[in-house]
Amino acid sequence: MLIRRETEADRPTADNVHTRAFAQDGPVIGALLKSLRALPPSACDLALVAEKDGQVVGSTLCTRSLLDAPRKLVNVAVLSPLAVDPEHHGQGLGSALVRAAIEEMSKTDVPLLFLEGDPAFYSRLGFVPGGPLGFRKPSLRTPDEAFLVVKLPAYEDWMTGTLVYAREFWDHDCVGLRDPQA
Repeated sequence: MLIRRETEADRPTADNVHTRAFAQDGPVIGALLKSLRALPPSACDLALVAEKDGQVVGSTLCTRSLLDAPRKLVNVAVLSPLAVDPEHHGQGLGSALVRAAIEEMSKTDVPLLFLEGDPAFYSRLGFVPGGPLGFRKPSLRTPDEAFLVVKLPAYEDWMTGTLVYAREFWDHDCVGLRDPQA
């Protein structure tokens, strides 16, 4: 297995991995990926792929977002989406992608990496609930237990406040969980 930065040539295969992994939400995730990749490059942008036997079988992005802290707005990153081809689940590819993303983001001036996800999975990789650390989730639709963060080397104690997702996540309604019964 090889974890590396995504290239332009990887994008169609990486998009297919996301579509397969997210099944019914595949078209929405595909549109989100297209929007995120259209953003201008910055220190917060990171796209990684997991390659196995020469084929891309996993993918993740870290996208710049903001923390609305009392002192000032702080550039942070959101790890999303993360996908592993369903045929390759259970082989440690998702964990490897997350660890590599944390390592790469730790080399930047980005102080925090947020995500919405399964605490049982992500806590093994260093993520902790954001609420008890003074962070507010960006939407009431985000379950408290799923609002997770990892502090990176550039973090300072005054950095607390509300996570503000990049507009593209809002444009595609990819923040929090919608209640299908509402």
